[in-house]
Amino acid sequence: MSDGLYIVEYKLHGADRSFVIRHQRMTNEEAWHWASCDAGVGLIPRFSGEKNFKKVSRPTAERYGIEDVRWRPSV
Repeated sequence: MSDGLYIVEYKLHGADRSFVIRHQRMTNEEAWHWASCDAGVGLIPRFSGEKNFKKVSRPTAERYGIEDVRWRPSV
């Protein structure tokens, strides 16, 4: 069990990048948004419960050179 810890891997302009994030429930949409945040493109919400912020979509992330986003539970 990952206890809410996930490893997100992606490519930024062809270079491999990865990070670990604690999240209640990871999805592909969430992984693309958080990869964008790690790359400096997306905005991180100020409060953990904040719901009214714009997440970065896959097409927007791809325009900034982010590609091949994958995620998996941390073991």
